[in-house]
Amino acid sequence: MALTKEQKQKIIEDLKKKIALQKAMVFIDFAGLKVKDLSALRKKLKTADGEMKIAKKTLINLVLKERKIEVNFKKMEGEIALVFSYKDEITPAKTVFQFSLENPNLKILGGFLENKLRGADEMIALAQLPTREELLANLVGRVKAPISNFIYALNYNIKGLMYLLSIIKKEQ
Repeated sequence: MALTKEQKQKIIEDLKKKIALQKAMVFIDFAGLKVKDLSALRKKLKTADGEMKIAKKTLINLVLKERKIEVNFKKMEGEIALVFSYKDEITPAKTVFQFSLENPNLKILGGFLENKLRGADEMIALAQLPTREELLANLVGRVKAPISNFIYALNYNIKGLMYLLSIIKKEQ
């Protein structure tokens, strides 16, 4: 069923709002995915402060050209969807990448991050980076390690002294 002009205008306005608010966009090909898989992906994205919008390539292209983002969707095969990230730049890409490992029909085609178009390889590489929370936990662990080791060494010396004193007491 063809879309009416009003429906197309609504989609364009919705895309304009989403693109204006986004911190990052991921272009995906979802051809071959079942509706239940798309629903599961939408739920995962929602928990990751992201959102997926499906629209025709021509409508997406119109909005992106208006924002001076040149993407050649004619070279991209399949059905295109945009995944928007509103808070964190990496988490939705990570979510899409993890979902694509479970569902080989989903393909990452590229993205838009820090006012630059990125290829599929770059977006996949970004998605494989550790999250901010993982990096902070790693940092805390590395800062805490010398202190923990020092406390362990002090405890070990005290235990050794106690053991030595108990042997001396038994001998007397």
